[in-house]
Amino acid sequence: MGGGKGGSDFDPKGRSENEIRRFCQSFMTELHRHIGPSTDVPAGDIGVGGREIGYMYGQYKRLANRHGEGVLTGKSMLFGGSHIRPEATGFGLVYISQIAIEQRLGKSINGARAAISGSGNVAQYAAQKLMQLGAKVITISDSNGVLIFEDGMTEEDWKEIIHAKQVRRDRLSSVEGDVTGRYVANETPWSVDVEYDFAYPCATQVRGCVLVWRHAST
Repeated sequence: MGGGKGGSDFDPKGRSENEIRRFCQSFMTELHRHIGPSTDVPAGDIGVGGREIGYMYGQYKRLANRHGEGVLTGKSMLFGGSHIRPEATGFGLVYISQIAIEQRLGKSINGARAAISGSGNVAQYAAQKLMQLGAKVITISDSNGVLIFEDGMTEEDWKEIIHAKQVRRDRLSSVEGDVTGRYVANETPWSVDVEYDFAYPCATQVRGCVLVWRHAST
């Protein structure tokens, strides 16, 4: 299932919709002969969402003349994708951390302060589930800076961030003034002075997500 972690050096920042579509189609033109339900099933990673998977899957169907195959994960439900697939990793991270917090640390996630790095798929839905469980999300970040919510992110803040990232494909700096948090450029959640109980690294500096308990005195 995409174990080779292949990719490209194409940087989508600042590119138009058509440029991204043409690149995805060209990439699949070369990739399609090497993948298949019995060969390899790639999954999207950094910089690849439902839009990009859709472009690539459409090109695969044109080239292979095959329809309905499980050749890529992350597809829209309109053409064979799985329900709540975008939410699964972030939700799963929080559910596992909740077990660790309650059963191993004897603490509660309800009321805890949680720092999140990243603002992609994993970070977005980890933040949503943490808020649903009563935690206060203190930070969320991208490669240009960090948003800090001293009193915790609100649901309206979360919706504004989701719109910026999933619809406008914009940076977090663009929502400053539209959310309750303050934006700090060129910093990360781990380089700014914020108090938190648990850390959720969901950005590119780690492979996977790790739960860290931070004592209030440290």
